[in-house]
Amino acid sequence: MPGARPRVSGEGEREVIFEITRVGDVQRVAAVDVATGIEVVVQAPAHAALADVRALALRKLERVLKGEDAGAPAPQRPGKLV
Repeated sequence: MPGARPRVSGEGEREVIFEITRVGDVQRVAAVDVATGIEVVVQAPAHAALADVRALALRKLERVLKGEDAGAPAPQRPGKLV
């Protein structure tokens, strides 16, 4: 849904960009928070409903933005944001 601005709970309005790529029998869904540039990726069966996989990616992004993955090792972020 172009132009959709999903709400990330507790943080006010955030703009999130979704990129959906089908690779064989799998769809790869990336969700990017525009303000921070943080990206998360989920994979789902190609026949899964678009609304469901977008909601899954958004929940994962919310969890990462809230820092609930603090137990996981911090990913190295090579390169620079342009």
